[in-house]
Amino acid sequence: MDWNTIISAKRTGDESDEEPSRTGYQRDYDRLIFSSAFRRLQDKTQIFPLPGTVFLHNRLTHSLEVASVGRSLGKLAGEKLLGQGKVKEENKDFYKSELQNVIAAACLGHDIGNPPFGHSGEKAISFYFEENAEHIIEGNKSLKSYFSYNQWKDLVNFEGNANSFRVLTQDFNGKSSGGYRLTYSTLASLIKYPCVSEATDRNLINRKKFGFFQSETDLARDIYEALHIDKVSNEPVIYQRHPFVYLTEAADDICYRIVDVEDAHRLHILSHDFVVEKFLKLLSDFDIDINNVQKTLATLDDENEKIAYLRAKSIYALTIASSAVFSEYSDSLLDGSFNYGLVDFLQKQYPVLKEIADFSVDKIYNHDTVLQLEIAGYRVMSDLLSLFIPAVLKEKPGHRDKKILRLIPEQFSSKTSEPYNKVFSVLDFLSGMTDPYIIQLYRRLFGIEIPLHH
Repeated sequence: MDWNTIISAKRTGDESDEEPSRTGYQRDYDRLIFSSAFRRLQDKTQIFPLPGTVFLHNRLTHSLEVASVGRSLGKLAGEKLLGQGKVKEENKDFYKSELQNVIAAACLGHDIGNPPFGHSGEKAISFYFEENAEHIIEGNKSLKSYFSYNQWKDLVNFEGNANSFRVLTQDFNGKSSGGYRLTYSTLASLIKYPCVSEATDRNLINRKKFGFFQSETDLARDIYEALHIDKVSNEPVIYQRHPFVYLTEAADDICYRIVDVEDAHRLHILSHDFVVEKFLKLLSDFDIDINNVQKTLATLDDENEKIAYLRAKSIYALTIASSAVFSEYSDSLLDGSFNYGLVDFLQKQYPVLKEIADFSVDKIYNHDTVLQLEIAGYRVMSDLLSLFIPAVLKEKPGHRDKKILRLIPEQFSSKTSEPYNKVFSVLDFLSGMTDPYIIQLYRRLFGIEIPLHH
């Protein structure tokens, strides 16, 4: 791979209308931030249940913050690559001005395919198919028997990353061809795991999870071939990571590692003194002038404002350090031998990052309210799937099944009779819902509340 051949302004879909006032990469960002799928992230869980009396991050505010950090990382990385003399004259403008737009746009879209209830929503979808593999749908046909091996792997390992790529590129009924019609550079920058579901390998950075379903595999091939990304395997489909992915991933890692701690402080899950101690330790380890930090803290009376200040300084420190790793190991990023995320690599050198990760798992991600949300998510998602999946698969749906199918909007209806596509019409419908909406739907369909016509 080469820094000069891994960029392309080509888009999904057929589009010829150019706008002189905006570059193609700026348009990627604008299309995402004005999209309804992006707006719906405001009512999707980040970590803690929504809504609450204390303002916390949701998927939308998280994505906006990740995009902000991603823009900075893209700018720093572009400058460093230019300084290393690795960019040809005709591509200098891209690395000087456009890489930051590509990473910011990829950051906006990185969570757009996440279902309700955060990662527990993903697991709930997978759980439904695992638990009901032998459930008889019609006659003597089990659920699992409707699908090929590779298709079944997609369903029992439902992945939000792959679903983001699907949402951004899918030709939904009545919508524009090519989905959001984003550039190949932006799309490749958000596929963290460029392989299909049967190729996952937890020991390899590009295969820890998977980045596209069977339905989008051909498009992914087209994108990677156009960008001259090295192919690892044709069957199963595996590519090396696009180097820009490391910047998108780092922006995400920086934000959730630091901001989740800030949210936990606001909820009094972590004490003020404890959070101050950990953030000051991080800043000290990353060579930030602690004396100046302490002077600023002394001028602030509000505890939340103190934590916000330390959060900002910590994000800055990790952004600078991550861009330095990107620059130092740029050759390894290109040849695929760098088997770490940028922040994970820093964690090997700075134990404070491991401390933050460990207490976040113990105190934040396993807090009672988080666990309760995850358990509720399993119930809501599984029960709704138990209504829709059999109905959509039956060749001769019954009276109730026909009623259920009428609830699926036309834009999600399958264009074919192929079972895999039919099931994904349901998954597209349910995974696009907000947390409050899917809870309301659950309550109405299971008779917990009776809908009223307004």
